[in-house]
Amino acid sequence: MNEAPETAQQPVVVKKYANRRLYNTESSSYITLDNLAEMVRKDRDFVVYDAKTGEDITRGVLTQIIVEEEGKGNALLPTNFLRQLIGIYGSNVPSLVPRYFEEAMANFARQQESVRETVSKTLGSFMPPGMEEVGRKNMAMMERALTLFSPFYREAGAKAGPDAPQDSQDEITALRAEVERLQHELATLHAKTK
Repeated sequence: MNEAPETAQQPVVVKKYANRRLYNTESSSYITLDNLAEMVRKDRDFVVYDAKTGEDITRGVLTQIIVEEEGKGNALLPTNFLRQLIGIYGSNVPSLVPRYFEEAMANFARQQESVRETVSKTLGSFMPPGMEEVGRKNMAMMERALTLFSPFYREAGAKAGPDAPQDSQDEITALRAEVERLQHELATLHAKTK
């Protein structure tokens, strides 16, 4: 018996009403921009249509999500970059920019995955028996460190707030201490193997 090939998940259709409310037709419920941002982080595709005209307004809504994230203190876009981006709109190269950004983000994602794999392979070979749990904790910490460099990823449950910069600083300090501890352990293990 032939099985039908597995099809890609269809994008969620969201309708935006004149009162600025967003309606998720898949869940039959009203949602917020934060819900849409979470869908992006979970790689769930969606398309937003103006409920009255039927016009695809997805780009505008995605831009609005970025503006809100920037306003919450999650500033990822440097001021000079924003100025340069605005300057491009008045030039003759805007058609090249979207493709460039897509390629740059794809390369970034590949490099991030490569770092994860390298760290996993490197730390895995130095783990003595019984250290798997420590290894898992260290990998989880490395994962958190890598997310600091990913502009479109934030762990589920992580909340942005006025104390976010201090939390990030505390996490960086903790990561540095963990790296130093790991370096010391690796040096000790290396010395024992000689």
